[in-house]
Amino acid sequence: MTLNPFDPTFESLPQSIPVFPLTGVLLLPRGKLPLNIFEPRYLAMMQDALAADRMIGMIQPADPADRCRNPGLLDVGCAGRITSFSETEDGRFLVTLTGVCRFLVTEEVPTTRGYRRVVPDWSPFALDLTEDACQCIDRPRLTSALRTFFQQHGMQANWDAIESTPDERLVTTLSMICPFGPREKQALLEVADLPQRADMLLALIEMAVHDRRDGEAARH
Repeated sequence: MTLNPFDPTFESLPQSIPVFPLTGVLLLPRGKLPLNIFEPRYLAMMQDALAADRMIGMIQPADPADRCRNPGLLDVGCAGRITSFSETEDGRFLVTLTGVCRFLVTEEVPTTRGYRRVVPDWSPFALDLTEDACQCIDRPRLTSALRTFFQQHGMQANWDAIESTPDERLVTTLSMICPFGPREKQALLEVADLPQRADMLLALIEMAVHDRRDGEAARH
């Protein structure tokens, strides 16, 4: 793996991080997540992160239907590093987060700028900082299911690029962009390793294809 000189080591991961709760949004190690930041407290979070270690934790609310200002959080999230950002003339930040390491929330700490901050336990996910080069995907099976899945959802794909993409990058990207529900996204986040994530991803795609076909058959 080619090391990025800006990437943190496991020992240098911060003792606390700001968190951005978003339902249905998944960040995985080495995945790239674009964000459009406009709410005042998250603009403040961005400014503080840029002035410090540039780390932000993405995490889902425990209850997707909870619309309160500070909903309860799930136990596991993923921290990302701000690897690019730009300002807009109407006062927004356009940000790319690159996933670094998952974390377990141990406690939430008070803040003064409106956004939320937690103390993470990184130790269960130390291997997240090491790229996984294992060949863990049944490519013909995945491609077959994925073609139908994308067609059902009106999604376009560069199939040559998909075939040439390394396994980890492909599993990470598909897990992040496929339109699964919040529970499925969290399950993909919490699996132990890449082979298990690849198996779960394929199962979710095939299940979605099967359910859509059954629904269409029932309407006819």
